[in-house]
Amino acid sequence: MTTYKIGTRGSLLAVTQSTLIKNELERLSGQTFELVLIKTQGDQITNKPLWQLEGKDFFTKELDEALLGNQVDLVIHSYKDLGSERPIGIQLAAVTERRFAHDILLIPQTTVEALSTWSGEFVVGTSSPRRIANLTRSLSDYLPGGPSIRCEMLRGNVNTRIRKLRDGDYHAITLALAGIERLAHTEKSAAELTDLLQGMNYFVLPQTVFPSAASQGALGIEVNSRRDDGGELLRLVSKLSHARTTEEVQRERQAFKEYGGGCHLAVGIHVRKLDQDLFLHISSGEVDGKRIGKRFIEGQLLPAVSKERRLFVGLPNGTQPGVVYDQYIRKTPRSDGLDLDGRHVFVTSKYCFETLRASTAPEGLWAAGAKSARELSKQGFWVNGTADSLGTEDLKALKTSKALQIMHKNIASDWTVLTHPDSRSDLGPVTGSYDRTNTVPSPDYEAALATVGACYWTSYPQYVAFLERFPVLAQALHFCGLGKTWQEFRASKTPVHPIATMQDFYDLERN
Repeated sequence: MTTYKIGTRGSLLAVTQSTLIKNELERLSGQTFELVLIKTQGDQITNKPLWQLEGKDFFTKELDEALLGNQVDLVIHSYKDLGSERPIGIQLAAVTERRFAHDILLIPQTTVEALSTWSGEFVVGTSSPRRIANLTRSLSDYLPGGPSIRCEMLRGNVNTRIRKLRDGDYHAITLALAGIERLAHTEKSAAELTDLLQGMNYFVLPQTVFPSAASQGALGIEVNSRRDDGGELLRLVSKLSHARTTEEVQRERQAFKEYGGGCHLAVGIHVRKLDQDLFLHISSGEVDGKRIGKRFIEGQLLPAVSKERRLFVGLPNGTQPGVVYDQYIRKTPRSDGLDLDGRHVFVTSKYCFETLRASTAPEGLWAAGAKSARELSKQGFWVNGTADSLGTEDLKALKTSKALQIMHKNIASDWTVLTHPDSRSDLGPVTGSYDRTNTVPSPDYEAALATVGACYWTSYPQYVAFLERFPVLAQALHFCGLGKTWQEFRASKTPVHPIATMQDFYDLERN
């Protein structure tokens, strides 16, 4: 039986994630794998941010040398630590599946409770230029009371960082969720993590506002390309590669390189595969003092709209010149209170806020999008995360998170979903929190709808109601966002064009 040596950094997280890969490789092959701990420069220098240090490859150089020197047979990295240019002779054998690419803000529950009367700055621990740029710009909008944000340097392994938070060195810290999630998956590290997370709360940062580092959440496994075994180890390790993750992180790393790369880069980059040939790209941060904010869909060519036709947007009371808005469907909030003690609640729209205000406090609160999260925080609610207006895929995954279960024991149970009573949700039972009624349209409104060439729908039921009452809209082009509405259009096989931002709709080519 062959014994293979796995090179890894010596931190608790590195050893834990390498142990998980070791166990899987042994299961697949019947061979024996053992860990070899290797200290790196990045592990030994923790009193300065990496971007202030001379050189590069702070977490990989020593591992590279061990691999090329045949002291180990393979190495396992957090893929985001790998530079865009790798040494000759080193081959990427696998990119593992990532379930959580997000950053997470950890915060003591006592601090959450004090936010409503907060005075002074709110100090977040992080040494990442990317996080600093986006947190100082936007985090205040997601904290009750809206305190100003200041970031202070935080280095060290995951458990060290959380201990510093517990010691009161910071009001909150930001980490990669994937890191603490892996710590929750082995007995030894989970026991330590459980102690560290007692009394903690969290906010899973939305990727549309706080995109993660390129390839964050994935592991990269490398082998020596000159290895003389007929490719046997390469074939074995490649079984751990995940196709969708590979497609996404390749695009993230390409964008990272185009922005200039390096540990000093202050841009978050996240790519999500939406469909067979569609990828959502999100970038946010700063380059050379200039603000970067991009969101677009790769693989999509939007159709043009006639200049003679108007646009319709399924929102009430809009002010965009030349646009027709929804004056047909009226939404009326309900204000019946609920007993939400110990429950997690998913709030689908602002029309559900009155029900939430009349109810007891839930264990966890989740919003459909970043805008809803901001509005809830302004009203004093602590929000744990959002669906990012992308449907419930991420939230269903977060319900299974062992790390989040340490802090919220009931997160894995069915959630209470506040929405329209006729809706359905795969997160849990629906509670009707607002009603829809159709108004009597004026002749002028009907005439305006007859001039529409493109419609943006906020829900599939809205589309159905309008087409039944105003069949002239059947001749228009139809657009929607990337969440539940798009899913329901596709399920009904109704032609629709998904868009990344509302501005994309307003900017449709006119011919």
